[in-house]
Amino acid sequence: MAGFAGYAAGWAVLQRRSGRTRPAPPGPWDLALIATATFRLSRLIAKATVTRPVRAPFTQVDGAGAPAELNETPREEPGRTTVGELISCPFCLSVWIVTTFTGARAIWPEATSTVTGALTALTLSDALQFGHAALSERTGH
Repeated sequence: MAGFAGYAAGWAVLQRRSGRTRPAPPGPWDLALIATATFRLSRLIAKATVTRPVRAPFTQVDGAGAPAELNETPREEPGRTTVGELISCPFCLSVWIVTTFTGARAIWPEATSTVTGALTALTLSDALQFGHAALSERTGH
């Protein structure tokens, strides 16, 4: 809790030192982009097979999860359990990621919009891939 409070406070300090005024509250489109980007990035970090090397020192593989994903549990070793819990749980990561996007939006709004837009596009692409695979299976192609 103290680590997260320090992290959030760090973003507030960065925003204040940047000299930028506080941004307007996000509109519905911004909320949709940030929520979708947070969802995708948290799953990419916590579950994707491609990011397994980042998690490997802190987690052990339990087995396959959703397509291109792994189910993992934290290693029961001093100093690794807490990090393992955080980086293998998309729900836990989401709090940190949305805080990052919120802080970054206050300092670098254009760059943050580009990143959240790209992650949203990736999420939509994944949904289309799943839809295509399901349709192909259903039609026998």
